[in-house]
Amino acid sequence: MLCHDVKRVIYFFLDGTLDLRRQNDFQHHLDLCADCETRIVIHRRIRIFLKKRLAPICAPDHLKQRLTRSLRAFAE
Repeated sequence: MLCHDVKRVIYFFLDGTLDLRRQNDFQHHLDLCADCETRIVIHRRIRIFLKKRLAPICAPDHLKQRLTRSLRAFAE
């Protein structure tokens, strides 16, 4: 695997959706290429940051109950 291949499949690797052979090739390339290893570290940090910032916010229970009652009343 070459650096441009890594750039094309980096998100598949991070998602864990690469097949075993390509995943092994990818990891082998990372072991040999410091630039791509750095790229992976950066992308992982970005993903962690985004997941924290975009974490779902749950509505309070009292609001859920009000909405449920309203929807039931509307459906009747």
